[in-house]
Amino acid sequence: MKHIISVLLENEPGALSRVVGLFSARGYNIETLTVAPTEDPSLSRMTIVTIGSDEVIEQITKHLNRLIEVVKVVDLTEGAHVERELMLIKVRAVGKERDEMKRMADIFRGSIIDVTERTYTVELTGDTNKLDAFIQAVDATAILETVRTGCSGIGRGERVLKV
Repeated sequence: MKHIISVLLENEPGALSRVVGLFSARGYNIETLTVAPTEDPSLSRMTIVTIGSDEVIEQITKHLNRLIEVVKVVDLTEGAHVERELMLIKVRAVGKERDEMKRMADIFRGSIIDVTERTYTVELTGDTNKLDAFIQAVDATAILETVRTGCSGIGRGERVLKV
């Protein structure tokens, strides 16, 4: 099962490396990884998407909590949460394809953020399933390049990840 683990950690050199090393040393795979400073510049928030049973995720959480730089760990999938991902996708847009690509971007509530004579670059945000559906809906030969941020998530309502 997919789990979204949110980690609050000290914003210092080597902290990211130690978290990734923990996963690597134990043979756990990281599907996506997103890291950025929080409103407190001394802390970073890391969002890790991984796949595993509840027992494996419990082990990962325990190991993460043992790292000195880690302040707090929460498995967002244990409660109500919101998740989003950003994708930039460059597609061929020549002749009839131009109108079709514009229509597809509109259907998926994407924005065309760059236009050339032969290409569109479309920006899409949403959950992973939405972005995957866009890729499936577009002719595979029209896709020139794809960049995805990985999942970012936050608890809903009063659920807050703070010190």
